[in-house]
Amino acid sequence: MRRDVIVVGGSAGSTQALRHLVSLLPADLQAGVLVATHLAPHAPNRLARYLANAGSLPAVPAADRQRMQAGTLYTAVPDRHLLLSDQDVLRLTRGPRENRVRPAVDALFRSAARWCGPRVIGVVLSGSLDDGAAGLAAIVERGGTVLVQQPDEAKFPGMPRAALRAVPDAAALSATQIARAITQLAGTSVSPLDTEPSEDLIWETDMIENVYSSTGPPGQPMALGCPECSGGMSVVETGKAVHYVCHTGHSYSPETFVAARDDNIETALWTALSSLEEQSVVLEDMAARADQAGDHQGYHRNLSAVQRIREAMTLLGRQPIDEADAPQTS
Repeated sequence: MRRDVIVVGGSAGSTQALRHLVSLLPADLQAGVLVATHLAPHAPNRLARYLANAGSLPAVPAADRQRMQAGTLYTAVPDRHLLLSDQDVLRLTRGPRENRVRPAVDALFRSAARWCGPRVIGVVLSGSLDDGAAGLAAIVERGGTVLVQQPDEAKFPGMPRAALRAVPDAAALSATQIARAITQLAGTSVSPLDTEPSEDLIWETDMIENVYSSTGPPGQPMALGCPECSGGMSVVETGKAVHYVCHTGHSYSPETFVAARDDNIETALWTALSSLEEQSVVLEDMAARADQAGDHQGYHRNLSAVQRIREAMTLLGRQPIDEADAPQTS
């Protein structure tokens, strides 16, 4: 068994480091290279061409069900997870999003960890938040080797820092040093593992590839709701890394979960404020019409409702309608 699978993940700020790294890899590299970066769902698929022009290693967009070949770089494509499956077969799937994205770094890392174990070299480059950290821990748990871009060199140090928290023993290197380490490690012998992947890892990789698993849900239940589907969530621990997964397979690292909930809260607040403002406008109109019709009971009832709305808007942080604009008592 040899180290012949290299999985690379990055997000914001990773393109320049990735291009530099690839420019230093030899054309006869004794490993296949799989690259997952965060891509907008409808973005033009240009990364492979960009990397092919960087150095001597051939680079192509990954295609579903093709077999990975040594000496070739495969890039993820928009709105598909790039996975490595049994017998080194590449898969492109629309499985549940992980860390709010598809393709996700963790999805690629976990699939490689499950099927290739010690053969894997995992690399985390520049990016925000913490996608890739739990996946890198899974690679280590399955006997693989991991390399992390130095946070001080990364344009966005969030992902490298999270990776080093999850795997403190990982080598923190410059992009140049990562390329040299890959070249030295690729093709070297490694001992096979005598243990099977955990049921948690099997369930998550099954769900991301097939949206079905015969094993039970992973981890321990938590009093959390999935930000995407509102389903119940469990916490999964991999070494020092923690992430949360719902019953349908949506997965969140801690920082990404908090960011998703921040977005949900902001959306809910704006929706609530908009609804309250609309109610206020209608109730004020109803109060004015009741006043004109001499319906004093209806006038006061609607005016009281407007006042309750003003109080609610104040609690939500929005200044209510100016008192001078409100209907006046007869």
